[in-house]
Amino acid sequence: MSELILRCQQLHKRFNEGGLSVNVLQGIDLEIRTGEQVAIVGSSGSGKSTLLHLLGGLDDPNEGEIWIMGHSLNQLNAAERGRWRNQHLGFIYQFHHLLPEFTALENVSMPLLIRGIPTGQAKERSEDILDKVGLAKRLHHKPGELSGGERQRAAVARALVTQPRCVLADEPTGNLDPRTAEQVYERMLELNQSIGTSLVVVTHAPALASRMDRIFRLDEGRLVLEK
Repeated sequence: MSELILRCQQLHKRFNEGGLSVNVLQGIDLEIRTGEQVAIVGSSGSGKSTLLHLLGGLDDPNEGEIWIMGHSLNQLNAAERGRWRNQHLGFIYQFHHLLPEFTALENVSMPLLIRGIPTGQAKERSEDILDKVGLAKRLHHKPGELSGGERQRAAVARALVTQPRCVLADEPTGNLDPRTAEQVYERMLELNQSIGTSLVVVTHAPALASRMDRIFRLDEGRLVLEK
């Protein structure tokens, strides 16, 4: 059986709004293995992004536990958690979150530089993955000089340049037209296959969800397997 990359057990998340306690997640169990592609679908406000933030260690559950590569996030302090995220996870958001003052190449290189990889090596790896997402001729363009699809492909490259064990993607093609979204899907899935990175994708797009190995629906705080 393939290696267990990401696991959570009995995750609960509550938010207090106007004196009321709202239970968003109620006892979520999930396991993600090497190279697996998993879609999480559900209505707006069902807690999909909240779940993704918990799995990535960007927020804490009220109850439950999360393991990344066998290490419990509950047992790590903030600095250790940040290092563990940088080492094993990649993130793609609906909005690209590229830094506007830096070129595509500089944006993609940053996770490697943060990890302490020498500048020359970081640049070489970043150029290679930008070439794979079709941006070989746009290396030195800043985000404002790129189209929406190009910016999102650069964000995909940034998430994958460290060759993370798992990528967590939150509506990665949410603001793209269907043709551009299809191109971004293809790049994500190609790189998933070539690198062996697991994908956990929150999406409203049936076309993307249907390509995943498994589809879960988040409904009333619980995760239900659909495929």
